[in-house]
Amino acid sequence: MLVMTDARIDALIAEDVPYIDLTTELLGIGKNQGRMTYVTREDCIVAGTDANCRIAQRLGLSVEQAVCDGARTCAGSALMVVSGRASSLHAMWKVGQNVYDHLSAVATKTRAMVDAAHAANPACEILTTRKSQPGAKDLLTLAVMAGGAWPHRLGVSETVLIFAQHREFLGGFEGLRAALPAMRAKCVEKKIFVEASPDEARVLARLIGGMPLIDGVQLDKVDVSVMRDLVRELRAIDSRLTIIAAGGIDETNAAAYAATGVDGLATTAPFNAKPIDVGVRMERLAQPIGWRCPSSSSSSR
Repeated sequence: MLVMTDARIDALIAEDVPYIDLTTELLGIGKNQGRMTYVTREDCIVAGTDANCRIAQRLGLSVEQAVCDGARTCAGSALMVVSGRASSLHAMWKVGQNVYDHLSAVATKTRAMVDAAHAANPACEILTTRKSQPGAKDLLTLAVMAGGAWPHRLGVSETVLIFAQHREFLGGFEGLRAALPAMRAKCVEKKIFVEASPDEARVLARLIGGMPLIDGVQLDKVDVSVMRDLVRELRAIDSRLTIIAAGGIDETNAAAYAATGVDGLATTAPFNAKPIDVGVRMERLAQPIGWRCPSSSSSSR
């Protein structure tokens, strides 16, 4: 489960209701009791329920039913039903709808890629990159995990991944080769990956002194027709090497790349998913027994 602080939930609410809901206040309907239902108009993989339950809780609403994140559901199905004061229902309305629209879209596209990759190679995982929408990493991570994938890297504080941009300051590939032994000696608990060309990957895969200098290679924009033989060659050099394919991988070619025998497919494609069409229904409820309008006055002792 993804950890989301109360402050983060409050910030999501405040994006739509920074101060007051002017319309609801002017209509004078805020104290009425009601029920709100989110309904998907498309088949989808649900994502956003965990976040929306937290939003409902912060607004004092009761969750009557909800479909779990990661569940597959059909068009016309209710995703969540909440009840409470009309002011809180309207405060949640668009926030919750946006969460479901966008996160379920990402989860649905992710699941399509996961299913395609696993059908070709059950051991190949879909890994979403950190090239995501700024400020939404937590929500997008929730969505891709609901779709069955894993984040490739959540930030540069995780796995060591050396790009050409890093090598520029080392004197190129030869400078990197010279630096790797010392890096390997220091990096006793972290993985070291290098984005490399096919020829560079062949060099890096070879053992030096019985210890691999790296744990894996990321092969960017290598044509799928070349990848299969390259993977077989790299495995022959060092069977422990983790091989990631990256660059232009989406739902149209995930199966083909997975079939080459790589361990994972790094992709940004799920983040570009078209939002799912989620509708919202509201109904007024009879006031609960014993309900009365709270007094606007207060007393102190």
